[in-house]
Amino acid sequence: MKKIAWTILFLGAFTLSYAQSDYYNDYRRSVTDVNWGAVAADLLLSSTQVKQLNALNDRYADYNTWLRVYGDSPDRWRADRYSEIERILGNDKYVKFKNKYYKGQNPVAVYNRNKNNDKKYKHIDKKSKAVHMNNGKDHKH
Repeated sequence: MKKIAWTILFLGAFTLSYAQSDYYNDYRRSVTDVNWGAVAADLLLSSTQVKQLNALNDRYADYNTWLRVYGDSPDRWRADRYSEIERILGNDKYVKFKNKYYKGQNPVAVYNRNKNNDKKYKHIDKKSKAVHMNNGKDHKH
């Protein structure tokens, strides 16, 4: 019985840390997938704004520093990060940033939409639709 309890506890902890590391990976991509030098040049940012963006991008350099802040609510990083970017850029430049780098969509919504988008299982959905369609055709009288 103790072995089962320890196994469940271990698997629960592993699953939680795995899910949190997925959130951290999204966070890191939000930093690394954007050419911040190009953002600064495109939006004509001041040196103060560039320094603030660099400080924001360097805030959580590793998983442990990020986890201390977001361990209890790992999805909160999105709203925090993009409201801070909006504060730094100002509303007008933030809208231009969103339009260019997120196709006009709210970056928070982009990451929320992608967080459960597990590519490993996409093929199953396609197969189940194909089977369902074939079954429907087979039952015609």
